[in-house]
Amino acid sequence: MEIAEELIDISENDNCLSREEIIKEYLPYVKRIVHRIAIHLPPSVEIDDLINAGIIGLIEAVERYDPARDNKFMTYAVFRIRGSVLSELRARDYHSRSTRRKVREYENTYLRLEQQAGKSVNDEDIAHELNISLDECYHIKRMSSMSFLSFEELGFSSKEERDNIVNYFLSGEGSDAYRLTRVKEIEQAVADAIEELPKNEKLVISLYYWDELTMKEIGSVLEITESRVSQIHSQAIIHLRARLKKEKLIGE
Repeated sequence: MEIAEELIDISENDNCLSREEIIKEYLPYVKRIVHRIAIHLPPSVEIDDLINAGIIGLIEAVERYDPARDNKFMTYAVFRIRGSVLSELRARDYHSRSTRRKVREYENTYLRLEQQAGKSVNDEDIAHELNISLDECYHIKRMSSMSFLSFEELGFSSKEERDNIVNYFLSGEGSDAYRLTRVKEIEQAVADAIEELPKNEKLVISLYYWDELTMKEIGSVLEITESRVSQIHSQAIIHLRARLKKEKLIGE
């Protein structure tokens, strides 16, 4: 990949920074994003590889950022960095077909048992129902928390379609009216579903995605363990995905 060496004006104060200066300035954000994702991954995943992928996403953000659009570079960069890291994980087939199947089976079992019991169920109940160990149950749950929705689940497979959706989320603009209507429906459904979440799940979602706290930081704020925060987050994601499935916005 050829990277332009000229200075690119991207800062809010109109300071011109070189590519190297930009990477140095935003590297802490790359590391923070990677560690937020890595908390759901096993220790065998190389963090440095994900950081390198995040830096590539940052460089792409520098190349493609359009100051004329009504969004800040930081917003655009975070979107590109996260997308690059998740693409790296997909390229390594980390979420293999069998893993995705197990995640969906876990989600469906959780929802079925919860409906039968009329309340939240614990990991021991799910592990027993699936006839798996508690450790494997924990592992599958971490996988379910890693990514709420993929472009593929939304029906966007080509690079052009993905870029169009990225532009919509960043600027509110897009060229594919039909597909953007679908995204808007999902966006509204997610917003409605978040409002209906139990109080603790809604709070964790807010602190994690809006305030961008780590799960450890959320644990400190709520005075609960980091593992408990992770559990609440997983339950919230399962409930949100269930809402989208119920409304036929994503497949089973």
